Amino acid sequence: MIGRLNGTLLEKNPPALLVSVQGVGYEVDVPMSTFYGLPDVGQAVELHTHFVVREDAQLLFGFGSKLERSLFRALLKVNGVGAKVALSILSGMTADEFFSCIAQKDVVALTRVPGIGKKTAERLVVEMQDKVDTLAGGSVQAGLPVDNNTSARSQASDALMALGYKPAEVKRLLDRTAADGQSVEEMIRGALRSVSG
Repeated sequence: MIGRLNGTLLEKNPPALLVSVQGVGYEVDVPMSTFYGLPDVGQAVELHTHFVVREDAQLLFGFGSKLERSLFRALLKVNGVGAKVALSILSGMTADEFFSCIAQKDVVALTRVPGIGKKTAERLVVEMQDKVDTLAGGSVQAGLPVDNNTSARSQASDALMALGYKPAEVKRLLDRTAADGQSVEEMIRGALRSVSG
């Protein structure tokens, strides 16, 4: 079991990272809440991880805090919620916002997350109710530099599609919220805020 990575951040292509630990490069998928808090490429990074072994793949998920990892693990136990949907939840709202949705039984807000329909949202409200009390709130935020190889809009578009949004929806969101000169982070935040708002 890989529980934590402590190494050098080599690549950032939302939501995927490449982290070098003593010469071994680990591919890690992270939610946008963690992505916002990453240092620059070439800097040291520490991630709390969750390792998944399936018949067709071995997947490593990384989180900026133990809270995010704990919430991710709790979400995986909910019937109908897989790793992709759990990452979408953590990308679309902070842990505190998620806890608030559960406490207020706000099914509508949960259905704004890609991959969550009404039935899944209702199931989340019921099955997560008792778990919310045992988890504390918090979120990580920081700047996200633009990769010189591709435009900020292109990176933001790729990140949103990786989170489950359809290409047409991504174009509509970015057309409505993105502006010239914005960073990747600002575009992603703006798009996600417009969905959840």
